[in-house]
Amino acid sequence: MQKIVTNIWCNGNAEEVGAYYADLFPNARTWVESRYPLEGLLEFQQPLAGEPLTVGVEIGEARLTLINADDTFSPNPSVSLMLNFDPLDFDGDAVAARAQLDTIWEVFAEDGSVLMPLQEYPFSARYGWVQDRYGVSWQFMLTDPAGESRPFVVPALMFGGPAQNRATAAVDRYLEVFEDAELGQRVLYGEATGPAEATSVMFSDFRIGEQWFTAMDSGREQDFSFTCGMSFEAHCEDQAEIDRLWDALSTVPAAEQCGWLVDPFGMNWQIVPKNMGELMERPNAFQHLMPMKKIIIADI
Repeated sequence: MQKIVTNIWCNGNAEEVGAYYADLFPNARTWVESRYPLEGLLEFQQPLAGEPLTVGVEIGEARLTLINADDTFSPNPSVSLMLNFDPLDFDGDAVAARAQLDTIWEVFAEDGSVLMPLQEYPFSARYGWVQDRYGVSWQFMLTDPAGESRPFVVPALMFGGPAQNRATAAVDRYLEVFEDAELGQRVLYGEATGPAEATSVMFSDFRIGEQWFTAMDSGREQDFSFTCGMSFEAHCEDQAEIDRLWDALSTVPAAEQCGWLVDPFGMNWQIVPKNMGELMERPNAFQHLMPMKKIIIADI
């Protein structure tokens, strides 16, 4: 099971979003993971009684979860999904890799918004950043096959706004907190660039288990930062691991609810048991979960 799953907050349309991604990406699928109960819901949840609560999406080996809720939150570019189109995955055919990149880009760009145009940059022969019709941001990269291999989908953190210039501290914290974690690259700006200091991170990546992530400090002023619109769900082996991660990461008591927390850098996490789906099949599990802050497995 994937240790950390990227969660996307949806405005009552999680099934539609899942179908959109499953139809667009090769080797992708979607399914309803769980549904809201018919009673015991909060006021904002009542229109969703019996509707999907979470919808799963797999793109290759990457797992995403779509949270079906309301319009309280929405994704923004502080968390994006980087797509690595590696010619080695196309039997070394760079033309085929570029063709698939361009095909998917065109769909996203047609009814989304382009944040960085698709073109050649010093760091990539073909790169672009786009926000799709649902507000989810994607970075497209034609990967240099001579470099180190990375997964097709890599969650990417951009530290801007109140989190500006905190990428190094955040990544170092995650490497300390999570087991089997390792720093990959860390490239600094070298000179002040917009709000980024000379010692700020222009690009870095790190691994937790088998999963890779990227992190950078924004080189432009941003009026947004991390929200519940894009969050990370950490699957824990047992109550002891839930307790350990909760104590290490949670710093905003007012944000604690149903396993959700906000870490020292503003990133939102859900710290949950790995068999959460099975636990939610227990009688009245939803009603037991709603008042909780940190999840207590025995009380579900």
